[in-house]
Amino acid sequence: MTTVRRAGERYSGGDLAAGIESLHAFSFGRHYDPDNVRFGALLACNEERLAPGAGFDEHPHSHTEIVTWVVEGELTHRDSAGHATVVRPGDVQRLSSAGGVRHVERNGADVPLVFVQMWLAPLEPGGEPSYEIVRGIADSTPYALPQAGAMLHVRRPAAGERTAVPDGAFVYVHVVRGRIRLGEVELGPGDAARITNAEGLEMAAVDTAEVLLWEMAAS
Repeated sequence: MTTVRRAGERYSGGDLAAGIESLHAFSFGRHYDPDNVRFGALLACNEERLAPGAGFDEHPHSHTEIVTWVVEGELTHRDSAGHATVVRPGDVQRLSSAGGVRHVERNGADVPLVFVQMWLAPLEPGGEPSYEIVRGIADSTPYALPQAGAMLHVRRPAAGERTAVPDGAFVYVHVVRGRIRLGEVELGPGDAARITNAEGLEMAAVDTAEVLLWEMAAS
């Protein structure tokens, strides 16, 4: 079963006066929707747009796996566990908040920043926070997130190229850029597909695309 959620259906948030625009694919903050609180392990898929100098001041997280993908610009990250990094397009950043961690996210550059941040529920709560960044992840190289029983696949198909959708109890497809066809449905930037019991599916690039796919076990 496949359910499509269009970019225009996302909840709009953030603080435009502070240079922050947030687009939420799931129930988030004041945009509470009891029928849209999670899909598999995925709790949030937020597209964040930060003007130069804008950002999120220090704030807490707990019992959440936070994975960040930069679309354009550079994200400056600093957390209470002592990590301080700059995340660029092509990097995968993971922050396991575990029993509790605080962090700052900011656009320290002089150009706009766009990133996609995804939150997943861990299989077991608690523990010690941990952090990892993978620089320049290669196309079709899976990134394992065993803490959430999930795997992230990054696909960058050229126009006309076909690529397999991973089989899984839950598969979440998020189009970062370009256009793809999934079955009879065409998806563009910001569109997403939620697939249950995926098996033997393919997607085809209408034009050069960048797609994030989450393969998740049954919750």
